[in-house]
Order: sequence, then structure tokens, then C-alpha cells
Amino acid sequence: MRTTSRGLIAALALTPLLAGCFAPSDSDGGTGAAAGSGGRLRAVMAVPPVQALSPYSNDATVLSKLSVAEGLTALDRNGVAKPALAKSWKQDDDTTWTFDLRKAEFQDGTELTAQSVVNALDHASAAKPKPRVLSDVTLTAKAEDADTVTLTTKSPDPVLPLRLASPALAILSAKAYAKDGTVSPVGTGTGPFEITRLSGKTKATLDRFDGYWGGRAKAPGIDVSWIADGTARANALRSGEADIAEWIPTSQAKLLDKDTRHEVPSVRTDSLILNTGSGLFTDPGLRAAAREAVDGSALVDSVFGGYADPAQGLFGPAVPWAAGRRVDVTGRAQADTAAQVKTATKGRTLRLATYTNRAELPEAATVLQQQLEKAGFTVKQDVREYTQMEADLLAGKYDALVFSRVTLLDTGDAVDYLASDFTSEGVYNIAGLKDAAVDKAIRAAAAERDTKRRQEKIMRAEAEILRTDAVVPLVHERAVQGIATGVEGVVLDPRERSLVDVDTHVG
Repeated sequence: MRTTSRGLIAALALTPLLAGCFAPSDSDGGTGAAAGSGGRLRAVMAVPPVQALSPYSNDATVLSKLSVAEGLTALDRNGVAKPALAKSWKQDDDTTWTFDLRKAEFQDGTELTAQSVVNALDHASAAKPKPRVLSDVTLTAKAEDADTVTLTTKSPDPVLPLRLASPALAILSAKAYAKDGTVSPVGTGTGPFEITRLSGKTKATLDRFDGYWGGRAKAPGIDVSWIADGTARANALRSGEADIAEWIPTSQAKLLDKDTRHEVPSVRTDSLILNTGSGLFTDPGLRAAAREAVDGSALVDSVFGGYADPAQGLFGPAVPWAAGRRVDVTGRAQADTAAQVKTATKGRTLRLATYTNRAELPEAATVLQQQLEKAGFTVKQDVREYTQMEADLLAGKYDALVFSRVTLLDTGDAVDYLASDFTSEGVYNIAGLKDAAVDKAIRAAAAERDTKRRQEKIMRAEAEILRTDAVVPLVHERAVQGIATGVEGVVLDPRERSLVDVDTHVG
């Protein structure tokens, strides 16, 4: 079987580097023989749609993974911005960029124009909540003529071309945007595959879009099923009912045939997020006690079966520049003793949440519960499917969350992740963190144009975040993707943005 390894070694011009290559390990198991009808691909995916595949939700990555929609730019295998719907661009001054559009067609038959780009970006900027990728930038779009768009930012944004590659900034046709603010990618993208049917949160049908500017896809279509249970996804591959199964649980990985199991270095970090905005962990001493109590290294073999590395910080081995620039964490609060914890939390329960979409997380939560209880906390778990709890997480209704996050997902630039997750106004600030020193450090990194100095400032910001104990990194994951024998061209991407493209097909 042949696969493409887009994004496996990245040297970003203005953003963090990614590195690694996948290396299948040895074991025997199911064959996962491909048997799609008429050459159609069958994919089972882990996280069901939250908002009917709206690009303004976590569903956005599905649109890029399945090559449904595109932005003005994309990221090449080295993590550098490359042309997509924009064939070229130039920076006019610190805050102004000009993009020249290629000739392209939307899946509803309308033409890509500068005005359609302005319309799409205006809707993204006005969305509530705002997409994470726009959490630290104000973007204004203007059509100069039919094929030219000028983008202006309120303050200098040296990584704007990378930002525009975010799946959340996909350009859809005018038909996609309803007056009530909802957005539908069904038949409105520009990619090689068109969504022709979306059946709630369980299934989608995609057909090849023959009008794609980049050439005709090799597969005639994709039949997608969302299966939250990881064992069921692995079984679908083993039984021959699926050609591609994403996020194989580590407990199932070694049960697959070595030819169907593919390990991918990941920029995904699993952490314990502590709610600093309300509840038990508004107390810095209790946060410090929780941080000292949990031991992520205990999870590497017991929960992840060796498909993980002990956490070094927010950024792990797949971000190789981080280790050499890591800053010592100082100024942390003193941890309460077990006796102090019991006194401070008497009659109060630590609400520990996690979700079932990643099979390892509930197991990790059980280990962490034992560690926290040993430190004096009384712990109660709440484990559900992610889409059932996202609103509560963002509303601060839990004390702690066992969380898995792709740190370079939104732009390929670490600053965007830090801004959305840890600044006072961050749109994905589950920790409820409001810390002036953290905000200042992240702003300093965002304003830096020089690659090396930007990386150094990112690591200073990491140290400021870790000082607060709002997040306790546990492990850096290695993803396992299941691909049936005979399926070629599946994209193995550490950033988890890509999976199927024009070259993916049943051989």
C-alpha cells in the first residue's frame, strides 16, 4: 500500500516546525480488505458533527480531511503557506495583503470571485462565537476587482497566509450562508468532493466534483460514518466494512494487521485542564496540589500502550524546536498538602470531565481520579460524548477536564492555539484563565515576525501559562490510523487536517 505523508516534516517560515515520519509497528490481526462499491471509499470517523459541519465549529476539520472545502491558502508538507484558491499574494505593508484568485468553481455551479471571498470572510468575522483562528486578529476583506482581494488586519499579523489556511476560513458559495447565521457546506465548497447528503450526526455521502480546479479525484466518492466508539471503528476496519478508520484506540492498535496500522507523529497533547474561573480551582494552592498529584508518565504504557510520550510541556516531540527553547517555569503557587486539600474541599466534590470520542481519555480520567483522591480530593467523573458536553465545558460547569488538543491545528502557528485557549478573551478558553502576564506574553509572541524570536516568545508564553497551573500537560500522543490493504494515497498528517485528497483511492 502507498500513502502520502503530507505535513510529516515541517519547517515553517513564520511558525513552529513539525517533524517525524510514520513507522508501522509489527503485529498480526485483521486484514481490513477494501471492498467499496464501485471504488467508493468508506471512512469511519470519530467525532460526530456538532453543528451540521459548520466551518465555525470543531466540524471544520472534517471539511479539510475529506477535501470538501478550501481556503485562500493551504499548508504544504513543510508547513509553509502555499496557493489554494489564491494563486499568489503579496504583503503591501505591515497590515495589508493582496491576494490574486485562481479560476475556480463552487460545487453549486457559481464562479469563485473576489466578492464571494469577501462574503465568506465577512461571515467568519461576524460569527458568534468567533472561530478560534480569528480570536487574536481583526480581519477586513475588500474586493479590488473580480479576481483580487485586499485583506487588512487591525494590527500586524505576520502569519496571515498561514491563518488563511485554517479549515474555519474555508471559502463557500453565497448559498452556504443563511440569514440566521447558520452555514452549510452541503454542495457549496470548492474541493474535489461534494457533500450531497448529510444524515444528522451519523452519516454523510460525498460524490466526486468533476469541476474541481485541481483535477479529477481518483475515487468516485466517499461514504462517511461517524462512530464515537473506538473499538467499533477498529472492528469496522477488521471486518472489511471500512477502508479508512481514524483514531484507532491504542488498545486496539496491535490487534490490527501490521499492513493496516499506521502510526503518525502527532502535535496532539493530552492535558488536565483546571477551571480557574469558578469552583474549586479558583484557589491557586488547590491547582498546585492537583498539578503535583497527577503523573502523566503513568499513562504512557498503562493507558496508551506505548503510543505516547510523557509530556514535556504544551508542545512535544512533534514540535522539535520547542525542547531547545523551553523556559523554566517559576513563580508557581505552593501546593496545599493532602490535609489542607481535605479541609479546603470539605463537603465539595471535584467534577472531573472527559469524553468518549477518544477511547484513552476515560481510562486516563480513572487513573487521574485515583491520583487526585490520594492527594485529598473527592472526585466524581462525568464522561460523555464530546458534542453533548462542549457547551458546558465552555460555560465553566466542570472543575477539571481530561482533554486532548491538537496544538497546531488552526493555523499551524502555536500562537493561535495559545491565544484561543489561554488569553482572557480566548474563544476556547475552557480553563477560564484571565492572567495579565499570560496575555502580555502571548501578545508579544503574536507581534514577532522573526522566526527564531517568535519561537522563543512562544516558549516564554508557555512558561507563563504553566505557572498558573490552569493546564497540566500529561502526554504527547502518537496517532494510529487504520487503512485497509489496497487503499492508496491516504494522507497521514500530524496536524490532523488532511486524510483524503484527489489521489486517495481503492487500488
